[in-house]
Amino acid sequence: MLRHWLHLSLTEGIGPILQTRLVEAAGSAQGACEISTSQLRNVEGIGSGKALKIHDALKRAADEVDPELERAAKAGAHLICREDEEYPALLRLIPDPPAVLYVMGQFEPRDLNGIAIVGSRRCSFYGREQAERFSALLARAGFTVVSGGARGIDSAAHRGAMTHEAGRTVAVLGSGVDVPYPRENDSLFRQIAQRGAVISEYPMGTAPLAENFPKRNRIVSGISRGVLVIESDERSGALITARMATEDHNRAVMAIPGRVDNVMSAGPHKLIREGAALIANLEDIINALHPLPDEVGQADLFARIEDVDPTAKPQAATVEPRLSNLSDQQKCLVEAINDHPSDVDSIVERSGLSTPIVLQQLTMLSLKGIVKRVDGNTYIRTK
Repeated sequence: MLRHWLHLSLTEGIGPILQTRLVEAAGSAQGACEISTSQLRNVEGIGSGKALKIHDALKRAADEVDPELERAAKAGAHLICREDEEYPALLRLIPDPPAVLYVMGQFEPRDLNGIAIVGSRRCSFYGREQAERFSALLARAGFTVVSGGARGIDSAAHRGAMTHEAGRTVAVLGSGVDVPYPRENDSLFRQIAQRGAVISEYPMGTAPLAENFPKRNRIVSGISRGVLVIESDERSGALITARMATEDHNRAVMAIPGRVDNVMSAGPHKLIREGAALIANLEDIINALHPLPDEVGQADLFARIEDVDPTAKPQAATVEPRLSNLSDQQKCLVEAINDHPSDVDSIVERSGLSTPIVLQQLTMLSLKGIVKRVDGNTYIRTK
């Protein structure tokens, strides 16, 4: 299965959308690799003119599969395809998902709650400070921080996420995973691979060409529940990512306002004028997130993201459906709140859990709509 998807991805002249059409026409990735010229003529976007050229390209690419797998293994990377369970569920839903991802590190189920933080390479001290601050807050609340590994805001976001002992972050590269770019982030990428994943759709050895980065941006948006922009001008790649998020992926778009005399505030301010959520704190981010797509499956989702808590056990069928996928810690918090508004200190005291765990799990319960923050640090049950 992986070999066939890799075969397609290595075939010259076949992008993600055409890969999908070939698989649909042939019935499987294997069938797409073995498709005849006559079948190719009937595929939308090919026709008789391109059919022979693509058929020859498919034949040539077949010889590249084994060497590519060997190069990836030698570099410490593994590959996943669209049909693999590890493949990000949200990314699979975008119009043009990559056939394969090269991965250094590992995805985890909780990465389904990913938030992209993007912005300018030429950021100010304020921008870098806010990227680190919000990344650390998100990591503490159990979110995975996603960014593009570039200088400036991206690098600050990755580093901020890793300041929390359990923080996770994913870097999406516009080059092969064995070609760190920028070069000075080589050590950062190695750290990320230990605390999350460094990923790319590009074959091993691919240079960081300018045309790769807009394509890279769709993955940053595609694997995230929302995109937060921190400092960018009006032509920045960060705004490309934000537009993909809202126009192509139906994801939340958020922005942090900046100084009015800073040219790098132009991008976030433009997004806010156009309807992006203005972000001042973590609660603003949580409130801005759209419900997850129905295709992901709510019950399955909650079971998967709660792998963060290895003590969680399957619940009996008699438990209320909305509460059936709660971890032991989350059920403890629901009981501690009960039917009365409760502040964090009271919840900590009643539950016996530490304050960081209480704050993280309250965030998860808020995302599920089971509790709601009503005033300062006071929470109530909604279900």
